[in-house]
Amino acid sequence: MHRSLHNTVVIVILLLNVQSFQTAQSSVNDNAKALLSWTSSINLLIDEIKNITFVASCNLTDDAILLLNVSHVHTSKKNELPANFTHQVNLANNTNSAALPVKGVAVGQIVVKVNTSTDQLSLPSDNKFRIYVVHSHTLVIVNTVIGWLYFVAWSVSFYPQTILNYQRKSVVGLNFDYIVYNITGFLAYGFYNIGLFWIPVVKEEYLKMYPDGVNPVQANDVFFTLHAVVLTAIVIMQCFIYERGGQKVSIIATVLLSLAWTAMFVLLFVAVAGKITWLVYLMVFSYLKLGVTLIKYIPQVYMNFRRKSTEGWSIGNVLLDFTGGSLSILQMFLQSYNNDEWDLVFGDPTKFGLGVFSIFFDIVFMIQHYVLYRPRKNGFEILAPDIVTAEESSGKCFS
Repeated sequence: MHRSLHNTVVIVILLLNVQSFQTAQSSVNDNAKALLSWTSSINLLIDEIKNITFVASCNLTDDAILLLNVSHVHTSKKNELPANFTHQVNLANNTNSAALPVKGVAVGQIVVKVNTSTDQLSLPSDNKFRIYVVHSHTLVIVNTVIGWLYFVAWSVSFYPQTILNYQRKSVVGLNFDYIVYNITGFLAYGFYNIGLFWIPVVKEEYLKMYPDGVNPVQANDVFFTLHAVVLTAIVIMQCFIYERGGQKVSIIATVLLSLAWTAMFVLLFVAVAGKITWLVYLMVFSYLKLGVTLIKYIPQVYMNFRRKSTEGWSIGNVLLDFTGGSLSILQMFLQSYNNDEWDLVFGDPTKFGLGVFSIFFDIVFMIQHYVLYRPRKNGFEILAPDIVTAEESSGKCFS
């Protein structure tokens, strides 16, 4: 009987614990907020209707109202939104989704912020969606294809020079200033891309600085930069182990890059001290990349001119870079036309100008290779002794 009483007490205690756990779990569920998500963007034509779908992570216990506020509008028509939609969405009790019909009215784009007064819903930090009214869905697809084409062209463009160096077992004809400018530019661009793509603090600072903006760095940007750094580093290693004909990094390049990296090192402590944000610090890296791009081709062009030859400088790299740059600019124009937003071209003169600048030098290299200094059929041309002597006295060697 004593054992029976003991078992009964144990069962009662277990039942009470289960009931307490269920009550606590119910309380947690009642107090937990449902995470709301939605379609981040839509493309539609004039008079076309599409839905923005809002989805909560669980059914709501009460009706909820979503308030939609237009934060940015771009259209060629004044006093008219590019799309029509209601500025309030109702999420009904015991449901977890609702659709917002949107009708295209005029070519342009709208940025809409989502807010709610209910305690049931938790909104993401980037509480916006975008509506693009375009001229053509076909152009949207074409632009996407062009984007991947120039991404591939630029990524592959690093291989011809590496392969050429390996085949020749020589880097004679490849200017070392160009290489060190290149690695500096891609390292700077890599810091910028990685910061904006992976570091939460930097992403939050970007949203504060550009509340209606979209993070400009995507996964393919990070991959491209890391890939570029690795391939450029391989070329630098080739400069150590292959014949180089007395070539060296010039004093000018050494001084310029030393000043640049010293400035970035000093700014690092300024950022650590909180005098500037980490976003501003990373943006300075992007400016360093732009500056390097403006000067990095000049030493190679001048070297080809002095040697009266392009031997050792891969034309494959030039052709692929020209292809990528041309497709990039073509995409900018097609996007501008499709969205009636010519600020994509003329509103960012730095990006557009650098693209044209790079293409200009690609054309110069092609003229040097195919017209002025056509390559010899038998073997490779080595630096003339007077040029080697001049370059030995002009700068500092890698080793």
